Amino acid sequence: MKNIFTQLINNRVLLVTLSGWVIAQGIKVLIGVVRYRKIDFRWFVGTGGMPSAHATGASCLATAIGLEYGFQSVSFALAATFAIVVMFDAQGVRRATGKQARILNKITEDIYWRGRINEDRLRELVGHTPVEVIAGFLLGIIIALIAAI
Repeated sequence: MKNIFTQLINNRVLLVTLSGWVIAQGIKVLIGVVRYRKIDFRWFVGTGGMPSAHATGASCLATAIGLEYGFQSVSFALAATFAIVVMFDAQGVRRATGKQARILNKITEDIYWRGRINEDRLRELVGHTPVEVIAGFLLGIIIALIAAI
């Protein structure tokens, strides 16, 4: 029986999916460098931004499974359903959380400047716009297709 590390290293679907996530996060860093003219490695591990690494990873996983095991397989059906839920959550629930954080931060600032509260700011960029999710979705499919060549 192969050891666990060898099995993980030989798992093509896992490696392609992780590569997709790394590529998407790397693109976020590049966009941040171009836009803000500085490097902030929090962009590499943070959530939100263009493209959605959640959508990239989920669509890359589903596509890689479809290519490896067939698009008629139960594994693909599970991965595709998982991808839909992840992408819905990325642009829906998590985006709403970011909007709420932005409003609460404004309220906190108003209260702070009046001398009544001193709290840390909430993280506002936790979700994605539909365009960011679509870009991540397409990036994931492209990465999986390139890896299959």
